[in-house]
Amino acid sequence: MTLDRLGLTPDQERVYRWLLQERHRTAALAPADRLVLGELRQLGLLNDDLSAVSPVTAVDVLVRRRLSEAQRQFAELGAAWDALREWGEEHRTGKPAGTVEFLPGGAESGRRIQQLLARQPDELLSIQADPRHSPFWRVRAGYERQLAAGLRSRVIFPIDAMEDPAQVAHARRRHSLGDLHRVTTQQIGPLAIVNRSVVFVAAGPGEDVIQIRHTSLARLLVGVFDRMWALAHDVAEPPFSPTELRVLHALTCHDTDESAARSINISVRKFRAHVAAVMDRLSARTRFQAALLVKEKGWI
Repeated sequence: MTLDRLGLTPDQERVYRWLLQERHRTAALAPADRLVLGELRQLGLLNDDLSAVSPVTAVDVLVRRRLSEAQRQFAELGAAWDALREWGEEHRTGKPAGTVEFLPGGAESGRRIQQLLARQPDELLSIQADPRHSPFWRVRAGYERQLAAGLRSRVIFPIDAMEDPAQVAHARRRHSLGDLHRVTTQQIGPLAIVNRSVVFVAAGPGEDVIQIRHTSLARLLVGVFDRMWALAHDVAEPPFSPTELRVLHALTCHDTDESAARSINISVRKFRAHVAAVMDRLSARTRFQAALLVKEKGWI
């Protein structure tokens, strides 16, 4: 298992692995590699004597850093979402909003997305509650032709959708066509970003949509989407139900099966059955290995 997805550079990972083998032989490092020691120590992967912390501790430290970073980023996104709703309200009350436009219904937003992609079929990013239905557009045959011609499309949808076999089957079929799908445990409203420049966001519980042509905000939302994508898991990977995610989380927080099962209000027998099923899908030999794998992928 490499540590690049947890934020380590190739040089940092190489030096860390070398220190695990050679322990205190830091004097044998090349001058350039000695500079990496400071980076590793700042990351919390070295002890005071410059020996490497254990791999278990290293993964835990790196996962916590990534999760903390993700939480800050989602807080930024929450602030951006509040701004979007305020701008939508400005449009409803007739106040000018410059680069923000309120679109009644999803049909108009779908037409505009199609127009943008027809002119420049570059990239479409979206977050939606149901893989089969977007509040912004309806998938047409032309969209599949655009995928075949090189359009990059990525969709993030919530883990709850994996409870519905029809949604899972649809997401995997689209994924096989190049319309890439990943699953997230984060809760976030519907969003579409065309060519990293034009944003469409659901304005409320209905089908009304806000369109934003604001470079800085689009850049912010693209960055958040990319980080969400990195933490999400592929639909081809072992899917986990909300119950299984709770089981995995309890597994990392409790010392015994009894206390873990009690914390999520299920029987010990069911808890152990869930753990065994998850370990089998992950091909994990031990519970500890299973917990490390799901932490490393950001699933809990």
